[in-house]
Amino acid sequence: MIQGASAFAYTGGRALERSRPCVVMIHGAQHDHSVWILQSRYLAHHGFSVLAVDLPGHGQSKGQALATVEAMADWVLELISAANVGNAMLVGHSMGALIALEAAARGATRITRLALIGLAYPMKVSDVLLDAARNDEPRAIDLINIWSHSTKDGGFSHKPSNPGPGFNINWGNRRLMERQAKGVLLTDFNACNAYDRGAWAAQAVHCPTLVLLGERDLMTPAKSGTAFAATIERHHVRVLAGGGHALMAENPDAVLDELYAFLGAS
Repeated sequence: MIQGASAFAYTGGRALERSRPCVVMIHGAQHDHSVWILQSRYLAHHGFSVLAVDLPGHGQSKGQALATVEAMADWVLELISAANVGNAMLVGHSMGALIALEAAARGATRITRLALIGLAYPMKVSDVLLDAARNDEPRAIDLINIWSHSTKDGGFSHKPSNPGPGFNINWGNRRLMERQAKGVLLTDFNACNAYDRGAWAAQAVHCPTLVLLGERDLMTPAKSGTAFAATIERHHVRVLAGGGHALMAENPDAVLDELYAFLGAS
């Protein structure tokens, strides 16, 4: 129980072992732990303990979706304490990157490494997308999927969006988003739009930080993420060629390789 409601975290197919370094993975808006399925399972079977969380009101975690990045960062830190894992490494995607950044700043002595994927600051949401999230959620989900996936190799009709027969990254992400409760998307977007503590958080973070960006990301452009990363003391930026915003799905092996090398570095 976290803040009076049950909380869910996927451990990658292995029981949590507190003797191992712990990686806490934080999803983005309208998502849940399953966006990390490849990376979480591999890390859990190769030397790490994993907590891929469902934020409140998302996936299998109960309660209402939290209204601010700051509140979500506090929730993550409470979950780490409740899991009794001691120090942790944080990995976040998109909104989850903002949450990880804020949590690392607030819990500086407890966070040993920080990986921020699909990061931009400020993370402003367009008026068109906010209006759709408020008044026409299916349209908002359509727009997100169009803008989140790279048009490399011709778009959704070619790899990597269709890596094999019967598999489609775009439609898989659409179904995941449709499973979340109505209103969560607008709450998440408002939280991203309102977050204004990024400059303070960047100055307060002193642990090694990886910023992983997509070359063709339309949601959080690599140029913006690179510029903001420069304000973090011990940062390292990697831009994945051809990648869009949905890096864990479109570039799963590259994301895994980057995370495994970074999280396991001495």
